[in-house]
Amino acid sequence: MMLPNLQGGYSFLRGAKPFSAGVVAQSGFAIEHVRLSRPARWKTGFELLEEHLRAAGRPRSSLCAVALRSPAAFTFQGFKEFNDAYVDHLKSWDLLVDGVNPIARTNVAPELLPPAEPSLHSFAYTVPAEGRPVSFVVAGGGELPDGSFDPADIVRLNDTTPGAMAEKAEFVLGLMEERLHGLGASWDRVTHTNIYTVHDVNALLRAVVLPRIGAAAGHGVTWHYTRPPIVGIEYEMDVRGATRETVLQVA
Repeated sequence: MMLPNLQGGYSFLRGAKPFSAGVVAQSGFAIEHVRLSRPARWKTGFELLEEHLRAAGRPRSSLCAVALRSPAAFTFQGFKEFNDAYVDHLKSWDLLVDGVNPIARTNVAPELLPPAEPSLHSFAYTVPAEGRPVSFVVAGGGELPDGSFDPADIVRLNDTTPGAMAEKAEFVLGLMEERLHGLGASWDRVTHTNIYTVHDVNALLRAVVLPRIGAAAGHGVTWHYTRPPIVGIEYEMDVRGATRETVLQVA
């Protein structure tokens, strides 16, 4: 279900409590993507984020996506507890739309050099723009069906054999496609494709991923050597289209 965020200049796909499934800029707006030069503790990161928005002349409501980095994958209960605190912070900024969280999110755990605590990696916001291609961000998703919070629903749970990883990747690609279609987009409009896993993706790229994403393959695929946010999930993706990226230097 696509819902408007009129104050933010974007529409969003309703998702789970912690995040929306994706966002797309409304007519007359475009999405800017900002990556921090190094992760900042997530609440400190939100202060940096707010400073950036203020300097850009944009309100808090223009925030449409964030990416977080965690010290390690959470248990299901630990993830719920973190999400409760995260959503409370969004509420304190008055960012929910009719009680629904509009902001897309990816949250993964670097296998090497992880942060000491959950940290902000990047964020995206809308700016007034005319004549730019439609921009969008699809939230991160792993091999767990939308709406489920049951480890038993994880595709090929506790199995990382090549065949299982191929099934997981196929499932996640399907999830990305559903969200793209929900935003009125498709693979041929994707300009950034990210994969998050600690497992070898070489065989998956040739046999599963690249044939499925079509023209998006021409922009390359970025492999992040990270674990998805919850123990038991092994493969995650997110995608973006026509977002302009800058790097914010963090002291």
